[in-house]
Amino acid sequence: MANIKSQKKRILTNAKRTERNRALKSELRTLSRKTREAVAAGDKDKAQAELLVVSKKLDKAVTKGVLHKNTAANRKSKLTKQVNSL
Repeated sequence: MANIKSQKKRILTNAKRTERNRALKSELRTLSRKTREAVAAGDKDKAQAELLVVSKKLDKAVTKGVLHKNTAANRKSKLTKQVNSL
């Protein structure tokens, strides 16, 4: 454990950020899975609705610094291709 006061604070701050980032990444994985499941089921309307939701969340994750912008763009592109294949 650190002895320096600022480092103790940094440890707590990092723990909060890690927890938030983990929750957001988990939510993104869940939403992506729902989109892929809708595509697999052949439900175009549901897949498009899920794609809109996951796209917004990916953009939000980029602004929060959870994901790199190119990572989000690649994920959105991949999901959009799958939805458009219906």
